[in-house]
Amino acid sequence: MDVINTLGRRKSSVARVYLSKGKGKITINKRDYKDYFTTGVMQYKVNQPFELTDTLGKYDVKVNVSGGGNTGQVEAVRLGISRALVELNEDYKPLLKAEGLMTRDPRMVERKKPGQPKARKKFQFSKR
Repeated sequence: MDVINTLGRRKSSVARVYLSKGKGKITINKRDYKDYFTTGVMQYKVNQPFELTDTLGKYDVKVNVSGGGNTGQVEAVRLGISRALVELNEDYKPLLKAEGLMTRDPRMVERKKPGQPKARKKFQFSKR
């Protein structure tokens, strides 16, 4: 097995994931994932696909992620890792799909409309 290359997206974040055999080292933008995602919830989200498939510590992951904020980036990374694991072993798909890790979240920021300050907000209305 050489390197498996997959893509994960969420909002405006794009994560390119490179999965290879190793000792469980996860690197995001040339930094350790614990330095890049500081909160415990985000670190859990990165490890979630490995915990569900009992492959924690078996694969090295290199990720290039860009765009969006922290939450979008961590969920893009999670989708990329899930797709890579399924490419590696097709038996993991039902496990990951049951937890909702195989679906790309289609929700995007709604566009701003002309004549309004934001997408849905309206300017203050004055009757008189």
